[in-house]
Amino acid sequence: MSKPSRTPQLGEFERAVLLSVLGLGSGAYGVAVRNELEARLERSVSLGAVYTTLDRLEEKGFVSSRHGEPTPQRGGRAKKFFTVEGAGMEALEQSRRAADALWAMSPLRGTR
Repeated sequence: MSKPSRTPQLGEFERAVLLSVLGLGSGAYGVAVRNELEARLERSVSLGAVYTTLDRLEEKGFVSSRHGEPTPQRGGRAKKFFTVEGAGMEALEQSRRAADALWAMSPLRGTR
């Protein structure tokens, strides 16, 4: 049996947020992430849950953030953009390996 990785495991919603940030690329900010999640998951997603998760992912070193330019449409406030870091990519890979290992033992495998 292999040794467990030291990369913290991702919860299901953390994984979804991280994949959304990755998919959105340079345009990944809170509202865009929420919109992407709602479209992909086909359910309502709280903006507060998205920001709380993004903050937690940043604390873990899985994402980094930067502020864009303030805009008049936002009342002079800047958007906070997020980028997936190397540790976040490793966490996603680890999550995928774990899910694949579990699906491999399921009688449902290959029945999509």
